[in-house]
Amino acid sequence: MTTRLTSKTIFLLTLPPLLWAGNAIVGRLVHDQLPPVLLNFLRWGIAFFLLLPLAGPVFRRDAGLWKHWKRYAMLGLLGIGMYNALQYMALQSSTPINVTLVASGMPVWMMLTGWLFFGVPVNRRQVAGAVLSIAGVLLVLARGEWRHVLELRLVPGDLFMILATIAWSFYSWLLTRTTEPAGIRADWAGFLLAQVAFGVLWSGGFALGEQALGAIPVQWSRALAAALLYVSTGPAIIAFGCWGADVREAGPSVGSFFVNLTPLFAAVLSAAFLGEAPHGYHAAAFALIVGGIVVSARRG
Repeated sequence: MTTRLTSKTIFLLTLPPLLWAGNAIVGRLVHDQLPPVLLNFLRWGIAFFLLLPLAGPVFRRDAGLWKHWKRYAMLGLLGIGMYNALQYMALQSSTPINVTLVASGMPVWMMLTGWLFFGVPVNRRQVAGAVLSIAGVLLVLARGEWRHVLELRLVPGDLFMILATIAWSFYSWLLTRTTEPAGIRADWAGFLLAQVAFGVLWSGGFALGEQALGAIPVQWSRALAAALLYVSTGPAIIAFGCWGADVREAGPSVGSFFVNLTPLFAAVLSAAFLGEAPHGYHAAAFALIVGGIVVSARRG
């Protein structure tokens, strides 16, 4: 799928990676304060109550939600119940560098999922764009020295991130398949709340299973409360709202290249909050990632 990117689309597809970069940092900071699956459940539980005043009518009997409940249950499972829980699980045992490196394969998984399961052809521009974009991500992860990539070792957390990336690919392609009433799709809050309602049920069930297996106890604090407030608003409501609206316009394949801005934003946030000064390779990586986006989105 190719599309002409407008300034609005570029902005709204760039905002989620910025917020998700912050989500990864926060998830790592609190990984020893509460279990990862419980973190995901609390995150989306808070988001549910924040969205309810904005889109409560979506639960009315005549709103169309219940007629298409299987679709929203699947979206809630893939995008909310699985992706975020798997990401937080990955941050338990894998380094941020490895997690981001695995997630950089998003364009490849997105193209394969669209081709194998949704009948979407892959063109040469998308392949070339994937190569450029992933090269930019690798440059960031290697901190300007390619030998650092060769020193990386996969751990169980990396497998969790691979599964998360695959789940997100299916979620994004399902967003492009419109079967529900236009009224729900036109209301971003209602459309998101319909997914979150089922996602909370999925993540709640997964959290119960986590507790049954012997999860670590929660260490409540003001910092943890602030972290929960952030991950339930910015990376959840705002980012998902932007992604859901614009991935339908730009297409999942193009949108996946914007996801590769996440590690670049993570490097910038590290510089801002951890005192790590940016380097010249950050600018070079940015050029490669943006180049991949432009190449993949070009018309014939």
